[in-house]
Amino acid sequence: MGNTVEVLLVEPDYYTRFPPLGLLKLATYHRIRGDTVKFARGKEQPNVCPDLIYVTSLFTYAWKPVHEAVKHYKSLYPHADLWLGGIYASLMPEHAMLSGADHIHQGLFIDAEDSMPAYDLVPGWDGSIIFSSRGCLRKCGFCAVPKLESKPHRLKYSIKDLVYPTHTRVILWDNNILANANWEAVFDELIELALKVDFNQGLDARFISDRSAERLSRMKMDFIRLAYDSKKVGPFVERAIDILHAYGIRKKKIIIYTLFNFEDDPEDFFRRVRDILNWGAACYPMRFQPLDSLEKNQYIGRKWTKKEVDLVQRSRRVLGFSGAFPPYEGLVIKFNKANCFEEAFKLRPSIAHISKNYALPSSVKKMKKARWIGEKDWRKVACVATKSST
Repeated sequence: MGNTVEVLLVEPDYYTRFPPLGLLKLATYHRIRGDTVKFARGKEQPNVCPDLIYVTSLFTYAWKPVHEAVKHYKSLYPHADLWLGGIYASLMPEHAMLSGADHIHQGLFIDAEDSMPAYDLVPGWDGSIIFSSRGCLRKCGFCAVPKLESKPHRLKYSIKDLVYPTHTRVILWDNNILANANWEAVFDELIELALKVDFNQGLDARFISDRSAERLSRMKMDFIRLAYDSKKVGPFVERAIDILHAYGIRKKKIIIYTLFNFEDDPEDFFRRVRDILNWGAACYPMRFQPLDSLEKNQYIGRKWTKKEVDLVQRSRRVLGFSGAFPPYEGLVIKFNKANCFEEAFKLRPSIAHISKNYALPSSVKKMKKARWIGEKDWRKVACVATKSST
């Protein structure tokens, strides 16, 4: 290699609603060193002669496009040094080596972690993605964070410098921001910035308080996400909804991630969904996938059957809105009349056309349209959302 290194950044052709944050940070890192950087998606044939190639990865079940990308770019540029990183590579490094990559990088690339992502490489994207912290104090068995990032660390007390000048949104990817000592400083900056805010990974209901709710009420948000992963956190979720509502946040703007197919059983899941609907929030079922799953939606929990899991998935499509169960009056009545899981989720012609009086904010509907049509490219998601808003 010469003094200037030519770097190719590759995002495989898997479904993702967000641009590859790690690659964009690496772009900035190499530019600071005087290197040239190009970005490619899928199996392109860019007019470059790279010395160094970085391929990222996402979930383990999306490994096939990753291997295809590695093989494609190794065949195009056999003399380039190819590194494979990302979530899949970090969780399953031995399997990732089968791709043919020269090197597997596990975990964060620390030298680039605090860099402003090179958003100029993704001009159609309008959202600054930020980690104001890494890690989480929880050790949930269904979550990859304890393995990938461990305990809370790398806390930032200011994030303003990581907001791209032309962006209108700030997307927080913190795993549990309210559990960290920097949350108030970050919240105060978000209010000051007056941009639209998305706590994309959700907020821990156990840490919702009057202080946090008051600050959240002053932010521009389409909705707030919480989680109801097991029955023991139910009282905390109900309390959080009530506190948020007391500060003017409409209950119908609160979405509750609801884990199923893990250590729960169908009856437990039914009761949690019913709780959420009665509390006036929207339930978003989250199907558990093992952290080392190589096939999507194949795992069936030991207390579940395939028929029961399929019933949940079908009910989401027929009774729900974009995969969620919002608190439609008819849906609340149906769940309250049901005596068990099967009665609640069984579909009958008389309820297949429940009147949907509930509606998410119009901006949320616009952002969801791309997902309904099965779009896999985040650039086209951004494009569809932009056209919908004009």
